[in-house]
Amino acid sequence: MGFGNIVLLIIVGVIGYLIAIYNKFVSLKAGIDAAWSDIDVQLKRRYNLIPALVETVKGYKEYEGDTLEKVVQARQQGMSATSVKEKEAAANMLTGALGKLFALAEAYPDLKANTTFINLQMELSNIEGAIQNARRYYNAIVRDYNAKIDSFPDLYIARKYNFTPRDYFELDENEAAMARKMPEIKF
Repeated sequence: MGFGNIVLLIIVGVIGYLIAIYNKFVSLKAGIDAAWSDIDVQLKRRYNLIPALVETVKGYKEYEGDTLEKVVQARQQGMSATSVKEKEAAANMLTGALGKLFALAEAYPDLKANTTFINLQMELSNIEGAIQNARRYYNAIVRDYNAKIDSFPDLYIARKYNFTPRDYFELDENEAAMARKMPEIKF
């Protein structure tokens, strides 16, 4: 095997390696988009339950209207959000408002015992769990993608083809735990 053939083999190997790096970026980017779609579906399911929850609570006239207003406002903000950071802020705002709503419900035994309210609260709790699972998966792919962008020699391909870091989707864990709290059922 001559020197020219060895050089040609090295060049082909390097080109193959660079193509593999590029393809991995494309694959991770597609994975991020798919994972974000899963989060978005769960957030929409959550937003779709809010009107039923608000209507159920409105039936209790002495209930605090300010709390309901915050829930509705947070839902609207979430539905109109476009970026990951905007959706993150809206999700945290809604989680906080729902936590306050469920905490206030403790003071109203009739509301707390209302079957529709209990079912909606349980459904929201299930959705919160699905959001957390989808968020963990999304953030894991984003972590891998962002690490690849900063890794040598991958960073040269990332810069050349404009692969830029992605934002994580982070929720306030304390408020999320409060919103997922299951209703206490007493007989």
